[in-house]
Amino acid sequence: MHEPQSITVNDDVRMIPAWSIVAACLAFVLVEYYFWLILPAQHHHPPAALGLRIYFNLSWGILAALYFLMMGYVSKDAPRRGMSTRFWLLICFVMPGGIGAVLYFLLRMPEVSLCPACGTHVQSEFHFCPQCNYQLTASCGNCFRTVRATDQYCTRCGHELASDQTPARLRVLDR
Repeated sequence: MHEPQSITVNDDVRMIPAWSIVAACLAFVLVEYYFWLILPAQHHHPPAALGLRIYFNLSWGILAALYFLMMGYVSKDAPRRGMSTRFWLLICFVMPGGIGAVLYFLLRMPEVSLCPACGTHVQSEFHFCPQCNYQLTASCGNCFRTVRATDQYCTRCGHELASDQTPARLRVLDR
């Protein structure tokens, strides 16, 4: 497994890189150029099929653009999850019809972040750091499921959360 890269919340907005946006625009323009200028010169199309032709031209252009946008997203998302970027880009590129992207989204690892106490890479669904036992999220002391800081009782087992030893940083302070 590769060393995961840390991406902050502000960087999450920019998950599609600029090269992917440029490639998507170029793919759209090239597909439209092919369907509007090159293909009609080779075949005679009846004027009654113009609406259907416009539909197919635009849909193929949009699909080509979405393909490159998806490749860009995978290139940014895979390192964030500690996965091999080259491997998944190759799978997405080689598998036809977006099957590679479907496989990526089905098999991708959970997001990885850093423990604030010791700096260990931990998965986002962890409640405690596996290295230093630092409590990362508020959880029930009985069933250890995630709870909101404002909950009085656990929604799964009914345990009274006030009796737990929750750290002050995870508790909502009463005013």
